[in-house]
Amino acid sequence: MRIASALLQADRKNHAAWHLQAAAHAKNGQPGEGRKSAARAFRFAPDGAAKYQMAQLASRLAFQSGSPTLSQYWLRRTAVYAPDYKAETLIAKDYKTLRRINPWSFRLSGGVKPSNNVNGGSDAATQEIDGLSSHLNRLGPRAVALSGVTGTLDAGISRRLRQNETSLTSLSGRLYIQRVALSSNAKAKAAELAGQTGTTVPRNSEFGSTYGEITLSHAFAAGPKNKGGSARISVTSATSWYGGERNYDLAKLTAARSWALSPQMRFTLDGSAEHRLNPRYASLDADVFGLGASLSRKLANGDNLNVTLGLRDTQAESDSSTTKSATFRVGYTFGQKVGPVKVSTGLILGAADYPIYIFNNGTDWVPIPGGRQDHSAYADLNLFFEDFDYAGFAPMLRLRAGKKFSNHSRFESSEFSVSLGIETKF
Repeated sequence: MRIASALLQADRKNHAAWHLQAAAHAKNGQPGEGRKSAARAFRFAPDGAAKYQMAQLASRLAFQSGSPTLSQYWLRRTAVYAPDYKAETLIAKDYKTLRRINPWSFRLSGGVKPSNNVNGGSDAATQEIDGLSSHLNRLGPRAVALSGVTGTLDAGISRRLRQNETSLTSLSGRLYIQRVALSSNAKAKAAELAGQTGTTVPRNSEFGSTYGEITLSHAFAAGPKNKGGSARISVTSATSWYGGERNYDLAKLTAARSWALSPQMRFTLDGSAEHRLNPRYASLDADVFGLGASLSRKLANGDNLNVTLGLRDTQAESDSSTTKSATFRVGYTFGQKVGPVKVSTGLILGAADYPIYIFNNGTDWVPIPGGRQDHSAYADLNLFFEDFDYAGFAPMLRLRAGKKFSNHSRFESSEFSVSLGIETKF
């Protein structure tokens, strides 16, 4: 220790001296101080091999000092300088072990998505109802499809409160932020429509949304012992904002039951009940009930197939927001990489029925005969470039295309988007 101190008095950037001091602290049972010295040795390391060694040491000493979160941080720094694939595999394995040990878990992802329809607007320029002559009403700039770029940030944190061999209780939080930047063409289009309809030109901030939630959940083993069955129940409190203003608060109860039908197949049923509070508009004042089922299977070639059905019943104060909907999704994930890319894809079909839907025909508010019906079809392709990572984070490219059909032209829309995001490979 004295030798290291003397060397550091002469040169505070002496990598070898910091390394020597870290080793001395570790030998003396001072892992916390050793981790700090290892961090400085990492900072002044002359090459990638030395940085790899020091990051490993810092991770190990952080764990010994009782800080698995710091250990995970340094393990990610280790991944930046991993010398080969074998080392990367061991780092990923160690990280997963730390995740199981650490009562805290963190999640962060984000992306940028250019799209021809950032606001979910209509492809049509006028309001047309099947079977009715209502086409004279021109749609305003906020109701038509506008192109631009959407940016998202999705962050989560979770704390295990209690855990044993058969159950787990945790408290988690999530913050999802989405912001929109309209293209120059969209701004020109919106300005023209605003002049034609006597309305204002929309701003980017009007299409931004934010969602925050806190969830208390309890998961436990269910069914016959050693059969792989499980169940989960959770309570959520959340708030939704849109256009810079609060949309509503909500309280939600969710329950799920899962069965292992075989070592390769799992079936899950889930249900939810949501009550909205303090709604911004009457159309947002609603109780929402959901029921879902999913079947996942690992195929003989290592690929994964997932089929999901979701049913949703929304009972709102506004008749036009009361609806029943169904969504069916088939997802397929390839077990082997295609070149440097992990590939997954999906097809989503949807249908929604609004028994009573009121619209303005230019002179009065009247119901659509038979209500409003929407149908949609979307496909997505996800490309994960896990070999091009930094600290275990790698780029994800998503392509999404689809169309929604409706007997009310305001809700007929199409989408084509390409998004680039960052996700963890651990």
